[in-house]
This record gives sequence, structure tokens and C-alpha cells, in this order.
Amino acid sequence: MRFSDFVQHLINAFSLGGIYALIAIGYTMVYGILRLINFAHGDIFTYAIYFAFYGVTLFMLPWWVSFITAIFFTAFLGALIERIAYRPLRNAPRISALITAIGVSFFLQNFATVVFGGRAKSFNPQTGVYPAYFLKILQLGNVRIRLLTLITLSVVAISLLLLVWIVYRTKVGMAMRAISKDIPTTRLMGVNADRIISYTFMIGSSLAAIGGILWAMTYPQVYPYTGMVPGLKAFISAVVGGIGSIQGAMLGGFILGVSEIMIVALFPSIAGYRDAIAYAILIFVLLVRPTGILGVEVSEKV
Repeated sequence: MRFSDFVQHLINAFSLGGIYALIAIGYTMVYGILRLINFAHGDIFTYAIYFAFYGVTLFMLPWWVSFITAIFFTAFLGALIERIAYRPLRNAPRISALITAIGVSFFLQNFATVVFGGRAKSFNPQTGVYPAYFLKILQLGNVRIRLLTLITLSVVAISLLLLVWIVYRTKVGMAMRAISKDIPTTRLMGVNADRIISYTFMIGSSLAAIGGILWAMTYPQVYPYTGMVPGLKAFISAVVGGIGSIQGAMLGGFILGVSEIMIVALFPSIAGYRDAIAYAILIFVLLVRPTGILGVEVSEKV
């Protein structure tokens, strides 16, 4: 492999890893606060793509207005799911919340099939969803990179920096970190825990929306089960990095994305086993370090 090809594959790998990281953060934030795996997160990812698609094709909004509107609607959807499905089970056994999360996922998938139809829809410049110049090829020396790849990397970087600022530099972020340690004590300090948990779902869903739109621009189609595979891989990323750790979710996403692209690039004969690579990495990490790379063991009171 030429060095220019290696650099080109590496840039694509970081682009994919960044998308995984954005989705994985939603899983890890909810788990860090509620100890709940939100299996509907991948379906929220799918709805964001539909919102962006119909904003342009049905409501004739400019593409950038449609994308921003889709992010806000997806954030609202995340908060609505938390309010209707998860909040009533706040004090119920964890298995009840887990079953509910699976049920919400099935409901969202089937509702999307009924409302949007089961046929895949093209998410590309031909349908006017985003400008054609995003697909322009840039020549940097001997390296050929799509403008969309650089846009993806830039959006991922800005989103992650904004998230870090919210979590570590704002009162909402301080309340999130406090709730992740002890909800009852945080309530006694005057914090509205329910509101902060809703904010957590909104932030996680917003990041999933950004990741979903970038995913659809890279793999240009959307159907009701679009979020299943990327959602599962993002969950694997969160577990590999350390479920409950934002930094771990970021690291796990990039590890998974880089591993998928680079292994296939270096060994084209195993390209058909690309999805299996993610599961192999998950098994290896769980065997070596069950808490994940940046995860910490948490002792429970008995």
C-alpha cells in the first residue's frame, strides 16, 4: 500500500470513528446516570435522518435549516421517550426499564415503517437533500479526499468540544455529573433531577442526530432499520471505551472506526468480515478488561 493510500484510508477511518463516537456518547451518558441501556438510541438516529430528509423534500426547507430543525426535533423526541417510557419506571427494577427500552425500539421501528414506508429513500444531492459540491474530491498531494469527509471530521470535532464544554463548564453539566454519582443526594441539594435527566436525553439524542445525518450523507439511503447496525456498533464502542465514561465512548468510537477501515484496507480478502471485527474487538476487550479501557469498577452497597 502506498503511503498516500494509507493516509486516505486513515482519514476515512477517523471520519467513521467520529460518527460512532457521537452515537456512543448517547448510550454512555444515559447509562452513566440511570444505569440503563437505551436500546431505542439507534432508532432515534434513524428518525433524525427522516426528519432531515422530509424537511427538504416535503417542506422545501433549505438543507441547512432542515438539518438544524432535525436536530432539535430529535432532541425533543429523546426527551419525550424519557418522559413517557422511562420516567414512570425510575424506581422500578432495572429489568423492567431494560424490557421497556427494547419495546420502545420495536415501536419506533414499526412506527417508522407505517409512517415513512419500508422502501429505502435516497439521501443524496439528486434528491436535493444537500449540495452536490459536498461530494467534490480534493487533491492534497497524492491523497484524494472527499470534501464530505473533511466536513464530517470538522463537525465531529466541534460537537465533541461543545459536549465537553457543556459537561465540564456549565451548571447543567455539573448537575449531570452529580446525578451520575448519587441521585437522592443531588435532589437534596436542590437540583431538579428529572429535568437534568431530560437534558441528558436531549443532548445524547442531538449527538445521535448529528451522527445520523453525517452517516446518511456518507451512506446515502434511509429506511426504518437504518440505525440498527450503527447503533449496535456505537454500543460496542461505548462498552469498549468504558460504558458510563464520555471520554471512553469517544475513544471506543475511534478505535472501532479505525480498526474497521484499516484492517479491511490492509487485508482486502477479509472485507466480508468487516462487521465481525467489531464483535472480535468487543470480546477481546471484555476478556482483558471487562470494565472497558477507561471504565472503572463501581462497588454497590448491599
